[in-house]
Amino acid sequence: MSEQTIMETDAEEQRAIVRMLGAVLGDVIREQDGEAVFQQIEMIRRASVGFHREPSESAAALLSTQLGKLSVAEAVRFVHSFTTFLQVTNLAEDHVQRRRGRAGDKRNDTLAGALRSLAKPEAALAVLSRGLITPVITAHPSEVRRKSVRDHQAAIAIDLDALDRAASAMERADAEMDLRRQVSILWRTRLLRNFRIAVDDEIENAVSYFERSFVPAIPALYAHWEDLLGIDTPDATKGLRSFLRLGSWVGGDRDGNPNVEGRTMRQALSRQAAVILRFYLDETHALGAELSLSSRFTGVTQELLDLADRAGDGSAQRTDEPYRRALSGIYARLAATLDALTGEQPGKAPTVKGERYGDPMQLKADLVVIHQSLLKHQGKSFRRGPLARLIRAVDVFGFHLATLDMRQNSAVHARVAAELLKAAGVVEDYARLDEAKRCELLVRELGHWRLLGSPFATYTDETRKELETLKAAADVRRQYGPTSLRNYIISNTQSVSDLLEVYLLLKEVGLFHPGETPRTEIFAEPLFETIGDLRAAPETMARYLALPLVRQLHGEAGFQEVMIGYSDSNKDGSYLTSIWELQKASRALHKVTTDAKLRLQLFHGRGGAVGRGGGSSFEALLAQPEGTVDGRIRITEQGEVVANKYGDPELTRQSLETLTAGVVIASLARPKEEDAARRGDTMDTLSQAAMQAYRRLVYETPGFVEYFYDATPITEIADLNIGSRPTSRQATRSIEGLRAIPWVFSWAQSRAMLPGWYGFGSAVKESGIDLALLKELYASWPFFTSAVANMEMVMVKSDMSIAGRYAGLVKDRALATKVFGAISSEWRLTHDTLLSITGQSELLEKSPDLAAAIRSRLPYIDPLNHLQIELIARRRAGDESEAVREGILLAINGVAAGLRNTG
Repeated sequence: MSEQTIMETDAEEQRAIVRMLGAVLGDVIREQDGEAVFQQIEMIRRASVGFHREPSESAAALLSTQLGKLSVAEAVRFVHSFTTFLQVTNLAEDHVQRRRGRAGDKRNDTLAGALRSLAKPEAALAVLSRGLITPVITAHPSEVRRKSVRDHQAAIAIDLDALDRAASAMERADAEMDLRRQVSILWRTRLLRNFRIAVDDEIENAVSYFERSFVPAIPALYAHWEDLLGIDTPDATKGLRSFLRLGSWVGGDRDGNPNVEGRTMRQALSRQAAVILRFYLDETHALGAELSLSSRFTGVTQELLDLADRAGDGSAQRTDEPYRRALSGIYARLAATLDALTGEQPGKAPTVKGERYGDPMQLKADLVVIHQSLLKHQGKSFRRGPLARLIRAVDVFGFHLATLDMRQNSAVHARVAAELLKAAGVVEDYARLDEAKRCELLVRELGHWRLLGSPFATYTDETRKELETLKAAADVRRQYGPTSLRNYIISNTQSVSDLLEVYLLLKEVGLFHPGETPRTEIFAEPLFETIGDLRAAPETMARYLALPLVRQLHGEAGFQEVMIGYSDSNKDGSYLTSIWELQKASRALHKVTTDAKLRLQLFHGRGGAVGRGGGSSFEALLAQPEGTVDGRIRITEQGEVVANKYGDPELTRQSLETLTAGVVIASLARPKEEDAARRGDTMDTLSQAAMQAYRRLVYETPGFVEYFYDATPITEIADLNIGSRPTSRQATRSIEGLRAIPWVFSWAQSRAMLPGWYGFGSAVKESGIDLALLKELYASWPFFTSAVANMEMVMVKSDMSIAGRYAGLVKDRALATKVFGAISSEWRLTHDTLLSITGQSELLEKSPDLAAAIRSRLPYIDPLNHLQIELIARRRAGDESEAVREGILLAINGVAAGLRNTG
């Protein structure tokens, strides 16, 4: 079956599931709210679908009339119904994706597909054996759904799977009944949070994904990959190296969030440890029930007998069952470990006493003893199975589950370092030193053991809090192990001193060790975010890596991780300029680290929306510069993308397989870049023109900030209670001070989608670049192909007529006319330019499946936008009623659900 045929079948299946779920939802509304309510909603639905099928003035007027008849209470109910429908549409899409994964399709974005593309498939094993692939879950707030809503959606997904598996009429009837019940519960579940989410809530949300999806999916993936790669070894310690691991920022990201501190770091690691240790306890208990082998009937290794004897299990019923006795001891030691790390007790008390495990490798060693005995005396049937998966889980997750990153802004470090240096009498005014003097001073301070801090000194609240947080980091690392905390991300890195200041602070809490051979337990890692910082990054890193101190810290053949930010660079200079500067910085950083005899490990700070680096992860990896992946990558996963990609074990398996396949192909199956100079010159010219057009609008148009705040729901989004961080870094209104997430989220809600495309049309027109050259680049260069595809997707989701209605909310009508006129003109220019480059008659013509999926949602999204505008106008005119507020926030929720990747 061809890829195109598979896509067409997927689309047909999805439409059938959407119709079925829509019918169930309709029945629930009719049953619970009455026929009149159902007919009112249905009339609007039909009018909107009719308008999208055959747009006309009369169809638009009919839809407008239907919406205009709604009272505020009716509007809220209608918004709730369409939002719920869009959520079940997403469930249908995810269900088809799960079906396709279970059917073992032949897509290229799987490891099997990657192996088919390689001239030497065995080279993939070499890449993975030295690799590191880490999705890093963040708490960045663009996920508008409550956990309760996600839980009910998960229950509906389970019912859809049950319908697929139903082998009898009775089983199908039971699944259909439960499906109806779950849809009924979802219909009556409050979609909005009553209070702003706290850091502890964000921790629980992240942990729920770890527990539900990652923990069961990752060990099973490794077993599949070992089979695929032909790894067949009886030694569990010699299988495929655990290159795929988990990371998290939740509870450790302090940048701009005063609520993250030492306590939240401890809470995050404690909750993660509780989840993974309880998983180990459950699996160990289940193995004890399964492995009833008697020594009277089978041989066992001496190592297993010794392990069983050390357990101290004197039960007469198990004297001839050494595997069970050994597992009783392991269970007891795990229970003691759970108590030591979290203060919690297992659901089932151990039958014997045991000392806690000092580290995960001790647990793994005990499990390997059992495994090797089974393989030696029972054969290869035990090579795979629950014990092998448990050993893999311990190797991947340890006792911490996910490595927690720390992050803070460089300006905070500079202030704290200055205060410590002044109080210790080292330098009166560190901030007045030039960069060379700062670095000289910092290197000198890092060369000896004397600490700067004193228990007798009085420090500002900021300095005291930072030191307390770092002390907590040292405690956490000692308690949960060295892999629990190993990366310190420095936002707004602009200089070498920004990196050295972190080591100065780490020295204060014993995490940096001076001496003849200095070493650090946590590495300082730069985050380059703005266009200017990305351009300066290679020179900054070259100076940093030239320091003898830094070379000693990394040792021979070490790694230097560099994080590059997609969000702020986009807000700073346009989508096209952002991705091109990231591309250039990546290539230049690779040369810098290679010259320093180190390997580069890039950490991609991507969001869900194209304006924040979103889009296909697979295509993005293939578009990376040659040599910059080399088997190692970390990548942020945030907001609604976490639920979309990791909502259940099957989706998680597919997403991680796609990520791994992309890394393998990007590392190996890359054709040599031809004509790189001409491509680079072309993109430099386009990028510069795009940035000028973008900044001319966003930063140089008088009143643009006022337009943005009036013509988007940015103010109302602050009431959504979707994150613990403030939406802005500063109290004043400015584009520079606004966080990238609400910036992108707001433009998505208004359907302008400006951060994902603005400036491209003008760049092509004003640069004078030959269109034939751009067509050639689109056909032959993955980077440019991916950029064009992402802009296409964003523009199909945009709607200038709706964006124009949002512009109607701007009080200054002359300003609205001027700014919206510029936006709509650029949209048309970019739209036509994309069609010319791709040779299409309409956007996404070459991706009909994606186009159909997006356009099928628009009849349900557009009315939510129209009602959102009406309700915002009421609220801004002084209507402070709760019903109006609820309607606005529900509409924001619904639009986000329909667009899926909005933040």
